[in-house]
Amino acid sequence: MRALLSTAPGGPETLTLSELPDPVAGRGQVVIAVKACAINFPDVLIIEDKYQFKPERPFAPGGEIAGVIDAVGEGVEGWQVGDRVIAMLGHGGLCEKVIADPAKLYRLPEGRSFAEGASLILTYGTTIHALLDRGHIAAGQTLLVLGAAGGVGLAAIELGKAFGARVVAAVSSDEKAAAARDAGADETLVYARAPFDKDQSKALAEQFKAAVGKGGADVIYDPVGGDYAEPALRSIAWEGRYLVVGFPAGIPRLPLNLTLLKSCDVCGVFWGAFAARDPKANQAHIETLFALWKDGKIAPRVTEVFAFEEGGKAIAKMAARNAIGKLVVEVGR
Repeated sequence: MRALLSTAPGGPETLTLSELPDPVAGRGQVVIAVKACAINFPDVLIIEDKYQFKPERPFAPGGEIAGVIDAVGEGVEGWQVGDRVIAMLGHGGLCEKVIADPAKLYRLPEGRSFAEGASLILTYGTTIHALLDRGHIAAGQTLLVLGAAGGVGLAAIELGKAFGARVVAAVSSDEKAAAARDAGADETLVYARAPFDKDQSKALAEQFKAAVGKGGADVIYDPVGGDYAEPALRSIAWEGRYLVVGFPAGIPRLPLNLTLLKSCDVCGVFWGAFAARDPKANQAHIETLFALWKDGKIAPRVTEVFAFEEGGKAIAKMAARNAIGKLVVEVGR
């Protein structure tokens, strides 16, 4: 089988298309013929050795896939060859076949494409955990979403609206603002590209405050970090919740006096650890997501599909922070 492998730390240019033996399903395992693999920011970090998990090389990036079960190991119940599935892997998705844990499989509904299936769980799973468990979002509250045109950003817009919030989407271009409005954002604002000096940071804070309104943002969803974090925090409401999701713009330093003045919370969002520690709660969230998907209240927005041989280009586009919605690599036909 073919696999796009990381053999040394570095950027997408270090990935090598290689041939590997087909995997064999052991007891309690299934083999999946991968049809589509979504690309997420952790894929950028993991091949650079900057992610919290560092797999032994060589390895393939790609943490979420959709495909068809190719083989079922001894002792596996409830799954059979030919079933269409979504799987969470952590890494390894940019291979034509992968071994997967049946406990981490979800059935891909009929009528949904493999590209859509590969784009659902990570972004929406992260976001529903963030908004409900960490942000305690409630109907009528104001949600400010940074990086709102990316995969998790669009998921935050859709889920925020599904839970009855007023959603303000912050993005870096007019094109991205249009995507945010299409996803249901009530208002959008376009911010400049960092880095910011003191005056620019203050101006951005005023821009956030004007967009969210006099009462401030009850929940701030931040998958961006960097110089955007402090200006956003300055727009938070009394007893608001600031959700720390990711750092593609860098790890920020927040002045903690702001949390005292607003009596607000800064909440870390680590969905993978939550899913491992409380699988029943995570499963309930996933069931909610499938119901919302069925009802048309959420819909993974796959904006670009790359050929398997060009998987590195998808990761490069993610690294450049130019992606709108979800990028997917077509692994097998």
